[in-house]
Amino acid sequence: MATDELISTDTTIESENSLSDLVRIYAVSKYMPPADWITHLKLERPRHDIRSVDERTRLIKRLVDIFVSATMLVLLFPLMAFFALLVKLTSPGPVIFQQVRTGLNLRRERPDRRGDRHEFGISSDERRASTDRRKSLGYGKPFVLYKFRTMRNDAEKNGAQFAVQGDPRVTTLGRFMRKTRIDELPQLWNVLKGEMSLVGPRPERPEFIEKLSDEIPDYLHRLGLKPGLTGPAQVINGYDNDIAGFRRKVALDLLYLQNCCFWNDVKILARTVLVVFTGKGAL
Repeated sequence: MATDELISTDTTIESENSLSDLVRIYAVSKYMPPADWITHLKLERPRHDIRSVDERTRLIKRLVDIFVSATMLVLLFPLMAFFALLVKLTSPGPVIFQQVRTGLNLRRERPDRRGDRHEFGISSDERRASTDRRKSLGYGKPFVLYKFRTMRNDAEKNGAQFAVQGDPRVTTLGRFMRKTRIDELPQLWNVLKGEMSLVGPRPERPEFIEKLSDEIPDYLHRLGLKPGLTGPAQVINGYDNDIAGFRRKVALDLLYLQNCCFWNDVKILARTVLVVFTGKGAL
């Protein structure tokens, strides 16, 4: 076997063991909220990303995404048009809020095996910049997410920031749309385009990912699936935006990655309907 093949095999085994330990730690840790209703699959090896999910499940998941998102866009068009008009009439600014989010990441981290070898003609600053670029490319594929605007048009005049409970930047209409999740209906277009799935991890903003991955070293593992309109983290954890909340989200996202199947998607979608009617977990 060639040296490169040995390195690749060693890296894969090391990565699998690391992820296996990570899943096991989260499954019994204080970070994992109760999720006994999720069906646990008996896997031979831990899943790294969507490619680890069997082809039949991936095909069913995509077909369901297309059918449900297209059907809902047609059926809910009058409701969406009504709220679009209300947004326009009640506050200045665009009706649809567009924001770059981080999507699916199929890259696997590889250890830097160059050691301390001198790179001829390259300064230390240039090497550091190159490392930073490699790190930034390790995040998922960016895409533009669509939502009904729920905040004032100048909500981020002081820069990007997380929404908080009782956020004064949220409009009166926006508060209602957030509670009922009506503001997220335009994301059905993201699902139809294939940038998102009906069920998956909540898509995060690139501005926050570096900080979150520093605070939670295993945070990037959650990017192994397409971001979702809903998911176990959204249903169980809601939209808490503190570090403890993000740790719970990672735990639930990893749980979903390891148990991604049609039946779990059905159960998550059913519970999402209950969340919409109760307004649970909204900010």
